[in-house]
Amino acid sequence: MSRRNMGRHPARARGFSLLELLVAFAIMAMSLGVLYRATGSSVRAVGDLDLRQQATSVAESTLSRVDGVPAAGVAESGSVGEIAWSLQSQPFDSGGGDNPQAPKLHEVQVAVRWVERGEPKELVLQTLRPERGPRKPGA
Repeated sequence: MSRRNMGRHPARARGFSLLELLVAFAIMAMSLGVLYRATGSSVRAVGDLDLRQQATSVAESTLSRVDGVPAAGVAESGSVGEIAWSLQSQPFDSGGGDNPQAPKLHEVQVAVRWVERGEPKELVLQTLRPERGPRKPGA
């Protein structure tokens, strides 16, 4: 290339224009914003999942403590950290009629409540447990 040709278009020979750099930075900023949102939502989802697993564990362990229900029923409540739970029972009609050998059953329900990102959440587990007779002294 001769010196004469370089003198006519010096801007083209030097590199990128300011407009090209601004467009490149804008594309990079949008890409980083999308990446930030994707990783941020993943981190929040992991935190939410951890809280749900804790709530499920509380519900299952509370329910597993009840192996038999007294005739009067059960009504308890409490909390573990930011997770509140309540346990209730009521007699269940098993359709045994007047059969004296049919076991008396209670429907046992545990409800677990917590707040996840400002919204109240609830998990309810239900099962049937046999009614236990009065406890004998020394048992």
